Amino acid sequence: MKIVGIAGSNAEFSYNHLLLNFLKKHFDSLVDIEILDIKDVPMFNQSDDQTNSEPIQYLNKKITEADGVIIATPEYNHSIPSALQSVIEWLSFKIHPLDGKPVMIVGASYGEQGSSRAQLHLRQILDAPGVNAVVMPGNEFLLGEVHKAFDESDNLKDKTTVEFLEATIKKFIRFINVVNVLQSPEGMKDVSSTEDLFATGSIETTIEGIDKSADDWVEQAAEATNAVEGNTYVKLDRGILTVDQLNYFLNSMPLELTYADSNNQFLYYNHMLDAEDMLAKRSPSQVGSALAECHPERTYSGVAWVIQQLRSGKQDQVKVHVPTHGPDKFVVHTYQAMHDADGHYAGINEYIQDIKPIVDWYLQQTGQQLTGGEVDAVSGATSQVDTVSGATVNDGS
Repeated sequence: MKIVGIAGSNAEFSYNHLLLNFLKKHFDSLVDIEILDIKDVPMFNQSDDQTNSEPIQYLNKKITEADGVIIATPEYNHSIPSALQSVIEWLSFKIHPLDGKPVMIVGASYGEQGSSRAQLHLRQILDAPGVNAVVMPGNEFLLGEVHKAFDESDNLKDKTTVEFLEATIKKFIRFINVVNVLQSPEGMKDVSSTEDLFATGSIETTIEGIDKSADDWVEQAAEATNAVEGNTYVKLDRGILTVDQLNYFLNSMPLELTYADSNNQFLYYNHMLDAEDMLAKRSPSQVGSALAECHPERTYSGVAWVIQQLRSGKQDQVKVHVPTHGPDKFVVHTYQAMHDADGHYAGINEYIQDIKPIVDWYLQQTGQQLTGGEVDAVSGATSQVDTVSGATVNDGS
């Protein structure tokens, strides 16, 4: 499970950053934590929109891709630091990566109360329209007198504190799983155990006797079936092409294509780009694998739900917008049911495309414009700044 940690201080030295580092190294067997830095994020100013700047888009991408977020906040004047407030405002202005994202709050301060008032305030902020994070209730971790809490190796000294922190982390992992189920489409949780994502069965076209997870499955399968290649002609419904011509044709498509059969085995993708350059990474060694081997376990329920929608005929097509590629792209994954000549379900044609260039071209050709409501109407970003601030005294960092 992938979690990102955000220290709410932009100070050069931060005990809350130290706390996150301890979580990262001490609980690495439970969860993978990546710590994000906020010191380069500019102060929020809606008149100087920097949503597309590198620091903000970096946070946007990392949070969107993570299963959950841990925020470690100090306490400044009974509240959170202005740096953390500014980050949340940027992430709720025109982009909303925290929307529906499970969040756990921890905090450390010099005082005995361990940033309790800042944590309470942070919960209210994360619940604001435009932010809409799903904050884990209770389980407050309040590390007081933080300057005495760590040893010379930056480990927490108190065994009871470590045990409580471990219990809290384990509860957060369970909380993330619960949130994923609650946010699943209707019926998703009912099909994840019935859809054979590991392709343990077989169908008429299954190539038997070859390990589905073998890196050279394609080569082994081709040898076992005497598969044609090169300039051998293939008769199609409305054409005759060589195998080479079919590859030219499919690899020139302006979208990424993936074929998975009705047995949930990944059989093909158009190898138009290297994995790192693709919108959805594919590699030659994945071909032949069961779909379970091509997806992280946390996504099994969603994958199973999509397949069941297509297999059952409830939907012939499922579209998903994946917002992890930055604001200059609008990437859509389309899962299209395939059927044989008799109308029986034959698998999934998944095609992936950035549709923004098409929309831009259409608008340019027609002279039309996209219109919409005021962004601020659904934003959780602060629209007014209190010019009489007492933020000169802090309680921890």
